[in-house]
Amino acid sequence: MNKVYLTCAAALTLCVSSLSAMNVSKVEPAFWWSDMKNPELQVMLYGKDIAASTVTVNNPDVKIKEVVSLESPNYLLIYLDTEGAKPSKFDFELKSGKKKIKIPYELKQRDLNARGAAGFSSSDVLYLMMPDRFANGDTSNDVIKGMKESKIDREDQYGRHGGDFKGIEKNMDYITDLGVTAIWFNPVLENDMPEGSYHGYATTDFYSVDRRFGTNEEFVDLVNKAHDNDLKIVMDMIFNHCGSEHFFIKDIPSYDWFNNPKADVMTSFRTVPQFDPYTSDIDFTIAVDGWFVPTMPDFNQKNRHVARYLIQNSIWWIEYSGIDGIRQDTYPYADFDMMADWCREVMNEYPNFNIVGETWLNNNVAVAFWQKDSKLSPKNTELKSVMDFPLYGITDSAFDEETKEWEGGLTRIHDYLSQDIVYPDPSNLLVFLDNHDTSRFFKTEEQRSDFNRYKQAMTFLLTTRGIPQIYYGTEWLMAGSKDGGDGLVRVDFPGGWDGDPVNKFTKEGRTDLENRAFDFTSKLLKWRKNNDVIAKGSLKHFYPQDGIYVYERKYDGKSVVAVFNGTSEEVNADLSRYREVLSSASATDVISGKTFDLSGGTLSIPAKDVLLLEFNK
Repeated sequence: MNKVYLTCAAALTLCVSSLSAMNVSKVEPAFWWSDMKNPELQVMLYGKDIAASTVTVNNPDVKIKEVVSLESPNYLLIYLDTEGAKPSKFDFELKSGKKKIKIPYELKQRDLNARGAAGFSSSDVLYLMMPDRFANGDTSNDVIKGMKESKIDREDQYGRHGGDFKGIEKNMDYITDLGVTAIWFNPVLENDMPEGSYHGYATTDFYSVDRRFGTNEEFVDLVNKAHDNDLKIVMDMIFNHCGSEHFFIKDIPSYDWFNNPKADVMTSFRTVPQFDPYTSDIDFTIAVDGWFVPTMPDFNQKNRHVARYLIQNSIWWIEYSGIDGIRQDTYPYADFDMMADWCREVMNEYPNFNIVGETWLNNNVAVAFWQKDSKLSPKNTELKSVMDFPLYGITDSAFDEETKEWEGGLTRIHDYLSQDIVYPDPSNLLVFLDNHDTSRFFKTEEQRSDFNRYKQAMTFLLTTRGIPQIYYGTEWLMAGSKDGGDGLVRVDFPGGWDGDPVNKFTKEGRTDLENRAFDFTSKLLKWRKNNDVIAKGSLKHFYPQDGIYVYERKYDGKSVVAVFNGTSEEVNADLSRYREVLSSASATDVISGKTFDLSGGTLSIPAKDVLLLEFNK
């Protein structure tokens, strides 16, 4: 059982026994800020046999609310009230018998004029990258002495390849030239695991980036450089679990810090019990409390100290680095109430911020349950954005199929979008063709050679409702299937390493087909940027007829009409059916730049082609 001590005074005296030694090896967070909206601060101290120490603080503006010792003798949690405290440096004093130590601490001045925490929305396009696989700009940090994985092996799909912050910074111009507005990094925090943790999802230090990527300061520099290039940064975080090499699992603070601390229950990966009205207790417990994998212990977010630690950690990174958004991994696997509290607190501190939760569920009702203000949930999740995995599943094959009036191809997309009534806010769905956990949109060379497939899919992605996300390399047709392993869809970006035989960061290094894809995507992205018709516009669509799928985006008197031919034959579309969205007798195709006469009875659409007609009336 936890021992909790309460006080209203800054100085707290406890009855303690003598310690043989006193040493504090970790202070988390290492510093904080004054004038935060929530004045409560949890400071975790970690060191040998410190739990029974007397704690005082020599700052009259900072009050100790509570000191908590846990089952391990090596942790001490100090809860402070910082309301009204000015920026200052002060000390914690720990005393045991005749032994005492002072631990310096600082409340920093908030930079209220700093850029960052701007959030992301349907006006943005996110570019997702895995830092280890994007580019290596500093070979000196490839191997860090003392870390458990001690080599670089680019031939091993599960090994470290050496990508880092300097590599991303070196190729920032490529990202800005492409035309996206935000970068989403797969996790960058320390993953000091023996092997196979290049992806970043087994955190071993929540307050330090992985040194093989760079330092905390270099991460801040990267965020600042992105902001200088009008790019936002979205940071991947994981609250459900940590890595098995984290000191929390090596020296468990308390028995209830983790679910199933003996690692004897793995999750079922079936998260429907969170909303299934008929679910059994055992199915719910296994899904939510089971470990993700044997190397990723499952946090017990119902423990208030764990919850406070995680919430504070995310706020620390927002304030410290200036990130603009968070993508939260494995969202339905964590405790519902704690995650809702987290969303509320972050949004209260940073009203323009945005969080997108990974909601890997196979139908729109299940995904809609998790979005803020959903009528499907008895309690509000407070989660503004969710990931539209069902739409991903449809687009993965819809552009390969023939479109018929009642089934197949673009009809499936139409029918899915017609069910958007289940979503509280469709504009805050993250939409994508592929990501780091899926096979790439192009799995085979045959698919890569079909440019119309790409043209239609990318046009749809960048003009439908929601927040588009592009996975690195998709802009020039990078292919890969996860049938042979996840690493095959997370391959290195060619040209990101010295000595690479080709450099896809340059026009010269790409094939004609790859340049065609890149130029097409870049043109659409730059047209989409600051385009309120797409970012804010209404959506109206028509049942596919003769294989033709048409939808309109409209805002403030301007409109864009997308016309897709979902068949392998040229079709003369009957324009009388679409007159309500054809606001003038002619329109310009954004893709080709051609002007089309719409005053006649039909419009010829080549096989598997798309027009993006812009009206300015």
